[in-house]
Amino acid sequence: MNEHKLKEQICEIGRRLYAKGFAAANDGNITIRLNDREVLCTPTMVSKGYLKPEDICKVDYEGKQLAGTKKRTSEVLLHLAVYKARPDVMGCVHCHPPHATAFAVAQEPIPKCVLPEVEVFLGEVPIAEYETPGTQKFADCVLPYVRDCNTIILANHGTVTFGPDLEKAYFNTEIIDAYCKILILARQLGRVNYFSEAQTRELMGFKKRLGYDDVRFKNPDCELCGPSTFNGPTGAYELEPKAFARDDDAPVSYHTTNGRNGAPDTDDLVRAITDQVMAALNGAGV
Repeated sequence: MNEHKLKEQICEIGRRLYAKGFAAANDGNITIRLNDREVLCTPTMVSKGYLKPEDICKVDYEGKQLAGTKKRTSEVLLHLAVYKARPDVMGCVHCHPPHATAFAVAQEPIPKCVLPEVEVFLGEVPIAEYETPGTQKFADCVLPYVRDCNTIILANHGTVTFGPDLEKAYFNTEIIDAYCKILILARQLGRVNYFSEAQTRELMGFKKRLGYDDVRFKNPDCELCGPSTFNGPTGAYELEPKAFARDDDAPVSYHTTNGRNGAPDTDDLVRAITDQVMAALNGAGV
């Protein structure tokens, strides 16, 4: 694509982010690698839903603005850290998708071995330690993970996703937020069921045949569904799961049980879900 077409693509992805509720007000930023000297990026303080090609800025790999009538995003350093570490990455998206950001705020590790699509297209999703946005420390927080994944949760902040083109980078954002929403809903119903090691190994074989990489391929003896493969590298931020701990597979208590393997009573389950729905409707003024 020529440069104008790439700017139009950034605007299109911006509209998708805004329509999905992944970037409220002026939140979020988007970049495309032009070459080994220049990167296109969104401007600061402009809604991603209303971008125009003439709004898009151009920067070098140190963040110096080279072109554009508006000031470049202050968080472009995060994107540049990704590009410097990953020559294969051509597009990068940072935003605040609500369900994935809930995991970021709770600092709850993203469970693995739950959904086939997530295992194949995302793999393990690490959480990077919180740093003040816009700083070099913030940009560097992804360095322990960026070479071995395509999606990173930023603690108390949001997500950064990247890929061989901008659309694939954006799709990773959709996948992680949909996955986190499913996890939250499943937990409200009572429990999350996980794949066995054998089932996950079969998925990993399928993933390898499709040509996708996975950090777990680097250690064939690791437990595919065990502790995070990202625990251990220098600078990695290690977190223990709480809401989604694998050894806590008892369903959520609804005060009474029907006596069958400790499962929640159906009436109580329906009542609890109904109460949550009605509370949400009342809060919305419906």
